[in-house]
Amino acid sequence: MRELLLIAVGAALVNNVVLSQFLGLCPFLGVSKNTKTAAGMGAAVVFVITIASLITGVLYEFVLVPLQLTFLQTIVFILVIAALVQFVEMVLKKISPALYQALGVYLPLITTNCAVLGVALLNVQNEYSVVQGVVNGLGTALGFLIAIVIMAGIRERIEHNDIPTAFRGTPIVLITAGLMAIAFFGFSGML
Repeated sequence: MRELLLIAVGAALVNNVVLSQFLGLCPFLGVSKNTKTAAGMGAAVVFVITIASLITGVLYEFVLVPLQLTFLQTIVFILVIAALVQFVEMVLKKISPALYQALGVYLPLITTNCAVLGVALLNVQNEYSVVQGVVNGLGTALGFLIAIVIMAGIRERIEHNDIPTAFRGTPIVLITAGLMAIAFFGFSGML
């Protein structure tokens, strides 16, 4: 149990997928303008990464390895992720049309979000069991959720500040992301 907790905390805070590994920056920078939208995107990513970790772990361990087809892992993982994102898209369109519209083009981008595929590949690379892989996926996804919601909150407050013209827009967002990365680096001494 302790090992699973260490994997989860390590994935969420110490090795934050966005702020330390620099994966998933596209939705992180694109959807973090509004806290509600950022939370919706984060929740969708939590669902997709966690379920993708489970399915890809099972497929890798019980299908690809026994059949000696591990060279197909990337293709199989991408297909699983694409199917999951389509499912999330259909559910959001039905349950929350407003959030579906707010996420816009960034929702299908979860399919090509390198963080989702990166977690599946890192689970294999680190030789995690299926359970460890799911915990790592959940921790990574929660780390993404934490980072995107914090960034959205900061960006909402930045809008009302007097920022020099040269720093408005993308420059101040990138500076903020850099400062957040430094702050999350402080968690590296935890584990």
